Amino acid sequence: MSLSTLCQHCGLCCDGTLFTHVPLQGTEAAPLRALGLPVKEREDGTSVLPQRCAALDGRHCTAYAARPEGCRRYHCQLFSALSEGEVSLPEALAVVDGAHALLAAQGAGRGPEVEAYLDRHFRGRHRR
Repeated sequence: MSLSTLCQHCGLCCDGTLFTHVPLQGTEAAPLRALGLPVKEREDGTSVLPQRCAALDGRHCTAYAARPEGCRRYHCQLFSALSEGEVSLPEALAVVDGAHALLAAQGAGRGPEVEAYLDRHFRGRHRR
């Protein structure tokens, strides 16, 4: 399926590029800890899964069946555009490749052009 192909080619929502953490619901922390994932407790008592996710192997989730609801529900703008037929799979994969190339070229010090690219294609809700 093209949507799973896109996600497996990307990984930006799990590798720390787009998010610093995934908020967890009350019952999600214990099963993730049992898998050896580093669940963190915040000062307000809520639990989060830090990103880069420790379950990420390359661009594949090794805890896919046990992933938290926040991971299950998240669809980036590019995913939404592909699912709605607004871009083809080759076009979507080219956008992901562009993001990976920009990130590799910039290293740890991401500039405004990289952030703008990520905002335009991945963050927030899809805009028609």
